[in-house]
Amino acid sequence: MKKARPTLQDIADKVGVTKMTVSRYLRDPEKVSENLGAKIATVVEELGYIHNRAPDILSNAKSYSIGVLVPSLSNQVFEDVIKGIEQVIEPQGYQAMITHYGYSKTTEEKRIETLLSYHVDGIILSGSKHTARSVRMLEASGIPVIEIMDSTLPPIQQAVGYDNYLASRKMTDEIIRSGKKSIVYLAAKMDERAKQKINGYSDSMTEAGLEPVIISSKESSSYLTGAELLREAKKKNPKLDGIYCTNDVLATGALLECLKLGMDIPSEVAIAGFHGNDITSVLSPRLATVVTPRYEIGKIAAKQLLERITSPQITVANKIIELEPQIDLGESV
Repeated sequence: MKKARPTLQDIADKVGVTKMTVSRYLRDPEKVSENLGAKIATVVEELGYIHNRAPDILSNAKSYSIGVLVPSLSNQVFEDVIKGIEQVIEPQGYQAMITHYGYSKTTEEKRIETLLSYHVDGIILSGSKHTARSVRMLEASGIPVIEIMDSTLPPIQQAVGYDNYLASRKMTDEIIRSGKKSIVYLAAKMDERAKQKINGYSDSMTEAGLEPVIISSKESSSYLTGAELLREAKKKNPKLDGIYCTNDVLATGALLECLKLGMDIPSEVAIAGFHGNDITSVLSPRLATVVTPRYEIGKIAAKQLLERITSPQITVANKIIELEPQIDLGESV
């Protein structure tokens, strides 16, 4: 037989107060005396009580939850974003409801629908392109929405990110400036940001009178995929002397494969990634990368969202907040 969960009445009986008093404390601890609050908190802990937010949600009260959609839970990029979000919202009594959609817009649509069904107070999206139905649902919800990681496309409401195209151009220009001429771009599963990076790479190559070459995989980014793409690139272009990857995971796999093949880095081949993951600083040679401010993006997005949740009457002053990535040439360019 399933054990019954502790109820508000169980807590009230043990403390010697009314159920309404316990409910008042759980909603806002400052509405009861400090001494009584301490007694209620002790009993809540003893009984293992879990607050049921369903009545609040059904009455359209705050759920004190923020929906966060990311394309991947295994990618350190979004791990850092989530840390930034949680650092801001948790001290304010909010929790992140995190879900991933595997770079699929149709899956993202389903996840948005699910989060909205739980009456989240706001949503942070990590993409800037969505299905028409996703946009309609978000607009109809009336809650604050912030898109992150891109600052170039018009946002639904507000965006916090950086210019992927410009950052990619800057790194490509540095590789060209190092004397490399046969530079190949390696990509895995495509999203809008990856396309922006490829466009930046291609434009820099073309302006320098060099031929852009893109080799991609439908697989998710992994060290193995990076190594496989490197072998494919070398097979198609034995004279390649530069590798630029859409992220650090692919770049790490490519770098390790180059070392395995006995290729000298960076004299024989230069290698660069994107994002500035932790692993880039411990590789030898240290991997060149575009360092993106993911943690700061998470914090700023969360602060903006909370301001709009707590003060819904305010007008969004900065629809696009753009941060500046940094170029780190490491030892591989």
